[in-house]
Amino acid sequence: MEPRTPIVARGDNLFAIDLLDAERALIAKLMKELAELIEDDPETEMLARLFPTALPDDPTAEAEFQEMVRSELITTRIKRFESVADSVEGSLIDADQLQAWMCAINDARLVLSTRLNISEDDNVEELNEHDPNAMAKSTYWFLGWLLEHIVAATAEEPSE
Repeated sequence: MEPRTPIVARGDNLFAIDLLDAERALIAKLMKELAELIEDDPETEMLARLFPTALPDDPTAEAEFQEMVRSELITTRIKRFESVADSVEGSLIDADQLQAWMCAINDARLVLSTRLNISEDDNVEELNEHDPNAMAKSTYWFLGWLLEHIVAATAEEPSE
């Protein structure tokens, strides 16, 4: 059985989405939850990796920087999450939507890795079914697999 490719370049700046219904539902739910989390509590520790400190050696400059850009960063991320949630049921997305997918899926992985204290050294094969975080960890690795295919689709020649 040949491995499934969830995102494929189709030409004319379009990309085909081949996801299972359960995967689509998971992505839609996760994107909606993340948009709500950012709207409701953008300062929560779970989002720390989405909004890292830019100027750690200068608290005054950091505060000014955050005041200038934080609101726009929050708005941009919410729009990306909403874009993915709105387009996940479709069969085709354009290059701009694919870019939103890439950023939103990466952001979701960052939030999950913070919540679960996952590092790049952790291995999906070591996942313990009795781990209370098993589902969240599986989601993290699924999103990594999807992100890998999104990145590959941006570089591939369109298929007919």
